[in-house]
Amino acid sequence: MFVYEKKLQYPVKVKNTNPKLAAAIISQYGGPDGELGASLRYLSQRYSMPYAELKGLLTDIGTEELGHLEMVGTLVHQLTRNLSEEQIKAAGFDAYFVDHTTGVFPQFASGFPWSAATMQVTGDVIGDLTEDLAADGAMA
Repeated sequence: MFVYEKKLQYPVKVKNTNPKLAAAIISQYGGPDGELGASLRYLSQRYSMPYAELKGLLTDIGTEELGHLEMVGTLVHQLTRNLSEEQIKAAGFDAYFVDHTTGVFPQFASGFPWSAATMQVTGDVIGDLTEDLAADGAMA
Protein backbone atom coordinates (compact mmCIF):
# COMPACT_ATOMS: atom_id res chain seq x y z
CA MET A 1 0.00 0.00 0.00
CA PHE A 2 1.18 3.52 -0.74
CA VAL A 3 0.48 6.75 1.09
CA TYR A 4 0.55 9.86 -1.06
CA GLU A 5 1.21 13.31 0.36
CA LYS A 6 -0.14 16.01 -1.92
CA LYS A 7 3.06 18.03 -1.90
CA LEU A 8 6.47 17.66 -3.44
CA GLN A 9 9.27 16.57 -1.13
CA TYR A 10 11.37 19.36 -2.64
CA PRO A 11 9.24 22.20 -4.03
CA VAL A 12 9.94 23.07 -7.66
CA LYS A 13 9.44 26.74 -8.49
CA VAL A 14 10.67 27.74 -11.93
CA LYS A 15 9.74 31.28 -12.94
CA ASN A 16 11.11 31.41 -16.50
CA THR A 17 10.31 29.07 -19.34
CA ASN A 18 13.22 27.29 -21.00
CA PRO A 19 12.22 24.72 -23.63
CA LYS A 20 15.85 23.81 -24.45
CA LEU A 21 16.47 22.83 -20.86
CA ALA A 22 13.13 20.99 -20.72
CA ALA A 23 14.07 19.02 -23.86
CA ALA A 24 17.19 17.76 -22.07
CA ILE A 25 15.55 17.14 -18.69
CA ILE A 26 12.68 15.14 -20.22
CA SER A 27 15.10 12.20 -20.50
CA GLN A 28 15.32 12.13 -16.71
CA TYR A 29 11.54 11.74 -16.69
CA GLY A 30 11.07 9.04 -19.32
CA GLY A 31 14.49 8.33 -20.80
CA PRO A 32 16.29 4.98 -20.75
CA ASP A 33 17.53 5.51 -17.19
CA GLY A 34 14.88 8.00 -16.11
CA GLU A 35 12.64 8.00 -13.09
CA LEU A 36 9.70 6.22 -14.74
CA GLY A 37 11.82 3.20 -15.63
CA ALA A 38 13.56 3.27 -12.26
CA SER A 39 10.31 3.19 -10.31
CA LEU A 40 8.85 0.37 -12.39
CA ARG A 41 12.13 -1.56 -12.31
CA TYR A 42 12.32 -1.62 -8.50
CA LEU A 43 8.60 -2.20 -8.01
CA SER A 44 8.67 -5.13 -10.45
CA GLN A 45 11.91 -6.69 -9.20
CA ARG A 46 10.64 -6.87 -5.63
CA TYR A 47 8.42 -9.85 -6.43
CA SER A 48 11.31 -12.24 -7.03
CA MET A 49 13.37 -11.03 -4.05
CA PRO A 50 13.57 -13.96 -1.61
CA TYR A 51 14.41 -11.82 1.46
CA ALA A 52 11.49 -9.95 3.02
CA GLU A 53 13.60 -7.03 4.29
CA LEU A 54 15.15 -6.53 0.85
CA LYS A 55 11.76 -6.87 -0.84
CA GLY A 56 10.59 -4.04 1.42
CA LEU A 57 13.69 -2.02 0.52
CA LEU A 58 12.99 -2.43 -3.22
CA THR A 59 9.41 -1.27 -2.58
CA ASP A 60 10.70 1.75 -0.67
CA ILE A 61 13.17 2.64 -3.42
CA GLY A 62 10.50 2.22 -6.11
CA THR A 63 8.13 4.58 -4.33
CA GLU A 64 10.96 7.08 -3.77
CA GLU A 65 11.60 6.98 -7.53
CA LEU A 66 7.91 7.84 -8.08
CA GLY A 67 8.52 10.95 -5.97
CA HIS A 68 11.47 11.82 -8.20
CA LEU A 69 9.26 11.29 -11.26
CA GLU A 70 6.78 13.80 -9.85
CA MET A 71 9.49 16.39 -9.19
CA VAL A 72 11.05 16.03 -12.65
CA GLY A 73 7.62 16.16 -14.30
CA THR A 74 6.82 19.35 -12.39
CA LEU A 75 10.13 20.85 -13.48
CA VAL A 76 9.51 20.03 -17.17
CA HIS A 77 5.99 21.43 -16.97
CA GLN A 78 7.17 24.67 -15.39
CA LEU A 79 9.92 25.04 -17.99
CA THR A 80 7.44 24.67 -20.86
CA ARG A 81 4.26 26.35 -19.69
CA ASN A 82 3.32 29.65 -21.30
CA LEU A 83 5.73 29.27 -24.22
CA SER A 84 5.35 31.59 -27.15
CA GLU A 85 5.32 30.18 -30.67
CA GLU A 86 8.71 31.78 -31.31
CA GLN A 87 10.24 30.14 -28.20
CA ILE A 88 8.88 26.75 -29.22
CA LYS A 89 10.37 26.97 -32.72
CA ALA A 90 13.69 28.53 -31.63
CA ALA A 91 14.31 25.73 -29.12
CA GLY A 92 13.47 22.97 -31.60
CA PHE A 93 10.65 21.97 -29.26
CA ASP A 94 7.99 22.19 -31.97
CA ALA A 95 7.89 18.43 -32.73
CA TYR A 96 7.23 17.66 -29.05
CA PHE A 97 4.75 20.51 -28.78
CA VAL A 98 2.69 19.29 -31.76
CA ASP A 99 1.97 15.99 -30.00
CA HIS A 100 1.93 16.96 -26.33
CA THR A 101 1.61 20.78 -26.04
CA THR A 102 2.54 21.46 -22.40
CA GLY A 103 1.75 17.91 -21.29
CA VAL A 104 4.63 15.98 -19.75
CA PHE A 105 5.21 12.85 -21.83
CA PRO A 106 7.77 10.17 -20.93
CA GLN A 107 10.38 10.20 -23.65
CA PHE A 108 14.11 10.29 -24.26
CA ALA A 109 15.78 13.63 -24.99
CA SER A 110 16.03 12.39 -28.60
CA GLY A 111 12.23 12.22 -28.80
CA PHE A 112 11.95 8.41 -28.64
CA PRO A 113 9.01 7.48 -26.39
CA TRP A 114 9.60 5.59 -23.15
CA SER A 115 9.34 1.84 -23.47
CA ALA A 116 9.47 -1.00 -20.97
CA ALA A 117 12.09 -2.47 -23.30
CA THR A 118 14.60 -0.07 -21.73
CA MET A 119 14.47 -1.85 -18.37
CA GLN A 120 15.08 -5.38 -17.19
CA VAL A 121 13.42 -7.64 -14.66
CA THR A 122 15.04 -11.08 -14.87
CA GLY A 123 14.04 -12.74 -11.61
CA ASP A 124 17.76 -13.26 -10.95
CA VAL A 125 18.42 -11.21 -7.81
CA ILE A 126 22.09 -10.55 -8.59
CA GLY A 127 21.36 -9.73 -12.24
CA ASP A 128 18.52 -7.38 -11.31
CA LEU A 129 20.50 -5.56 -8.62
CA THR A 130 23.46 -5.18 -10.99
CA GLU A 131 21.15 -3.66 -13.59
CA ASP A 132 19.73 -1.32 -10.93
CA LEU A 133 23.24 -0.11 -10.08
CA ALA A 134 24.08 0.45 -13.73
CA ALA A 135 20.82 2.31 -14.42
CA ASP A 136 21.31 4.55 -11.38
CA GLY A 137 24.84 5.40 -12.50
CA ALA A 138 26.50 3.83 -9.48
CA MET A 139 28.82 1.63 -11.52
CA ALA A 140 32.00 3.01 -13.05
